[in-house]
Amino acid sequence: MLSGLTRTNRIAGTSLRALLLAGALATGTLGATAPMAEAYAPPEGYADLVEQVSPAVVFIEVKVKQAAMPGAGVPNFQLPPGFQLPPGFPPLQPGPAPQQPPRRGAALGSGYIISPDGEIVTNNHVVEHAESITVTLKDGRRFDARVVGTDPLTDVALLKIEGDAKDLPTVSFADSSKLRVGDAVIAIGNPFGLGGTVTAGIISALGRDINAGPYDSYIQTDAAINRGNSGGPLFNTEGRIVGMNTAIFSPSGGSVGIGFAIPADTVKKVVAQLRDHGSVTRGWLGVQIQTVTPEIADALGLDEARGALVAEVQPASPAKAAGLEPGDVILEVNGEKIGEMKELPALIAGIEPGNEAVLVVMRDGRERRLDVTIGTLSPEKLAASAKVQGKAAPSALGIEVEPLTPESALRFGFAEDQGGVVVSSVDPEGPNAGKLRVGDVIEMAGERAVKSPADLAAAIREAKADGKSALLLRVNRQGTPLFVGAKLPGKDLSN
Repeated sequence: MLSGLTRTNRIAGTSLRALLLAGALATGTLGATAPMAEAYAPPEGYADLVEQVSPAVVFIEVKVKQAAMPGAGVPNFQLPPGFQLPPGFPPLQPGPAPQQPPRRGAALGSGYIISPDGEIVTNNHVVEHAESITVTLKDGRRFDARVVGTDPLTDVALLKIEGDAKDLPTVSFADSSKLRVGDAVIAIGNPFGLGGTVTAGIISALGRDINAGPYDSYIQTDAAINRGNSGGPLFNTEGRIVGMNTAIFSPSGGSVGIGFAIPADTVKKVVAQLRDHGSVTRGWLGVQIQTVTPEIADALGLDEARGALVAEVQPASPAKAAGLEPGDVILEVNGEKIGEMKELPALIAGIEPGNEAVLVVMRDGRERRLDVTIGTLSPEKLAASAKVQGKAAPSALGIEVEPLTPESALRFGFAEDQGGVVVSSVDPEGPNAGKLRVGDVIEMAGERAVKSPADLAAAIREAKADGKSALLLRVNRQGTPLFVGAKLPGKDLSN
């Protein structure tokens, strides 16, 4: 996983969730056998287009209240030689960990109006944990807004302006499935709090998987995206939204020409459910999957590396009831072929729970058809169904962790009631090889108590959003407490 990815909201006085993600710039070569169509760039620029769509782009200010978090007191603990706590970290004191009072902070992001009565779309990470939300229009009008619903898995949120708001300017979505690499696009947003900023570029790549979540398929663009652009629109030259700016690849924290946007087709589907239900319901199969490598394909008798290899079938799951087995390779879902592992979660999620699906799987060298009744995905089921990577650990720290259940606690030599998450693998080429070990129990990350893998992921995002290059972890190693300064990759999110 490349370092240097960040979500794009501007943080002031507190940590907001920020994703740090990775990608690579697509390149191409000109063919010599056929003439290429001449690329068109309007010599007059995009002034007419910007004038048309910019009134519907809003700038979002969020006030956040952080819950009280335990301090860093650890009985009888001393820092290793040469190690210093980061500025602002509470001093280590023997005895019980003191409580820190709640803090308030603010963040800036972007959004866009999609209905005359004030429905606004933005990123979930812009408004997560919001205590109050204020939106400002281009004409200077300011409104309070409330959260209608959020979907952390796709990082989409739907807001609604409160009060008497009528006949507001709006923008509409395009069909993002028709995008092509090289298409011209413009972004409008609130980078670094500089409202109404317009940048232009092209589509650099499509279908990028940046390890942000199970449904990654991002648009990559070289239009300048920076902190504060999160939640803002990416327009085509017809003035319709093709994507929502969400993250950047940035070793420096600023734009280096590699930004990522959620495709408009994904945003439309999520917004429709948020509007109707306030949340998103997804289909659930109940398997852990991994990539089919060329070596695995050869061993299984596949003609090429394709599909999703079933590593584990969860008990009492739709997959179990349908007869799926570890070692099966899922090749098709309802007639749609699966080229890469990452395509399966999105296909299953898009099937309404309770509906039947037809799977084509490879088992023992021959294809079989299995009928399965799709279940309903919950956060707990999602964690259990997390895809299994073929090589290194997916975490930004270069590790994999698992919840510390009573069973795993005993396996790693801890008491059954030991809290935290346990390190289950360490990437030997990762940023923290030699610092963290298999069997380490992470109890605190920064100022956040770690009770689940999601807590650790949130602490990593917050540290990245604050521009930190390291995250202080409190670790229990075979009964001995110690602190580890875990190195963070230089990623960046764009709000």
